[in-house]
Amino acid sequence: MGKRGVNSNISDADKKRGKKSRSSGKLKTEKQRKPRKTYKTFKQAFKDSREKIWNKKRARVKLHHSFKRSYREDYKRGLKAPGLVSHAMTSLKILFRNWKIFGLLILVVVVANILFVGIMNEENYQTYQESLDLSNEVNGYGELGRFAKSGMLLLSSITTAGLDSGLSDVQTVFLIIFALMLWLITTYFLRHILAGNKPRFRDGLYNAFAPIISVLVTVVVLFIHLIPFFIFLILYSTAIATEFLTAPLYNFLFWLLSSLLIILSLYLVPISLIALSSVTVPGIYPMQAIHAATDLIQGRRTKYIIRVIFMMIVLALLWVVIMLPITYLDLWMKEEMGWLVGWPIVPFFLQIMTAFSIVFVTSYLYLFYRRMLESED
Repeated sequence: MGKRGVNSNISDADKKRGKKSRSSGKLKTEKQRKPRKTYKTFKQAFKDSREKIWNKKRARVKLHHSFKRSYREDYKRGLKAPGLVSHAMTSLKILFRNWKIFGLLILVVVVANILFVGIMNEENYQTYQESLDLSNEVNGYGELGRFAKSGMLLLSSITTAGLDSGLSDVQTVFLIIFALMLWLITTYFLRHILAGNKPRFRDGLYNAFAPIISVLVTVVVLFIHLIPFFIFLILYSTAIATEFLTAPLYNFLFWLLSSLLIILSLYLVPISLIALSSVTVPGIYPMQAIHAATDLIQGRRTKYIIRVIFMMIVLALLWVVIMLPITYLDLWMKEEMGWLVGWPIVPFFLQIMTAFSIVFVTSYLYLFYRRMLESED
């Protein structure tokens, strides 16, 4: 019985060792049978990357990308959008219906701009007013003279950036930051309002700055698209200074080249403006927004440019209707009440109107961008 027990124990141990050796052998054979890593050649890798790029491009809208004739039925794209006046009124209505958050936004930005950048110098404003008085002495004063003077003061304040262009580099940076702040927070509010939500001011202040880097990159692209127009301005100022346009032939060649530069900027700038609205969507990269804007604007560029021109006209009318009476009242009150002289009344309202203009432009462009997105074509 003892020998049998020992033999049984030995046989059990041998069986276990055999199983281990078999399993290790199977593992070795499986390792040997695994396929080795195959590395692509440069030619194959280049083909694969090129195929990925072309697959992305095939999904995009491609019009007029060859020297073949393009037929109107191939690139005609519909767009169901309200009229020019209706769209402008819709942009104003959505701002006035939510006047609490947009008014608070404008007030906060104006106060921050006064603290970090400063307000227009009242001394410069008074100096220019006195120069107008001296030049108007021949015609005399009266209601018409005061009204004309207020209009000239308003126009000069707008065209000369508040009669004070001596901003430092730090102040210029703060101006850019506040403008981007208005654009981002206004877009954030509009997106949530159109979705049926009721955004709070602190939500926009804390959450709207997520795509700030993407917006800055898109602004750089916008600047690049405006380079042809900047070249036109440089050439025009040089031609005026050197009297280059006196010769008819040179005048014709100059305006021919200038028209090409202006048309090139008009062709490119709508892409950047639409990308500024689409890049604020979470998860969208700048180049993705630019490519999407390029596809979205195809066949609709003329309509978009007309809308932007009409927006500028509406904005100019708002400035005249609001700021001209304020400038007139400022002149009348300071003539009647001498203790008000030195108070920056007009400069303060200029700050408010500048902030409101940025909010209105953002609303106008974003609402039209949403119309294009919701279009079936």
